[in-house]
Amino acid sequence: MPSDNSHHLAAAARRRAELTRAKAVQALRELVRTGEVISFDRVARAAGVSRSWLYAQPDLRAEIERLRQATRPAPEQRVPAIQRTSEASLLARLQSALDRNRELAKENQRLRRQLAQALGERRAPQLAEDQPAEPAGQRRSSITIGPC
Repeated sequence: MPSDNSHHLAAAARRRAELTRAKAVQALRELVRTGEVISFDRVARAAGVSRSWLYAQPDLRAEIERLRQATRPAPEQRVPAIQRTSEASLLARLQSALDRNRELAKENQRLRRQLAQALGERRAPQLAEDQPAEPAGQRRSSITIGPC
C-alpha cells in the first residue's frame, strides 16, 4: 500500500500562502512608506498577486480600504491655505482689469477720432475736384461729422 504523502502538499501550500501574504504585507508597507496613494490595484501589482486574492483576505482588505481613505487627498485641501486667493486679492485684480478696460475704451475712442480725421483729410481733395467752382460770395459752411 502506498504511503500517504499529502502532508507534504499541505505544508507546501501553507508555505506558499504565507509567502504570498508576506509579499502583500511588504508591498503595502512599502507603498505607505513612500506616500503613494493606496489602491487594490497598486498593492496587487507591487506584491505580484491578484486583486481578487486581496479582496478574499479580510484583514488585508480592511487595511487597504482604511489606508485608501487615509491617503486620498481631500478636495478642499488640494491647494494649501497659504496659496489660496484672498478676497482682497480678487478685488484688486478685478479693479485692475476694470481700469485697464477703461483705458482701452479711451484709446479706442481716440483712435476712431484720428481715423475719421485722416479719412476726412484724404477725401477733401477728391471732393474739391468733384465740386463746381462757387462764386466768391457764396461760400458754404463746413459740417463736421463726429467719430464713428
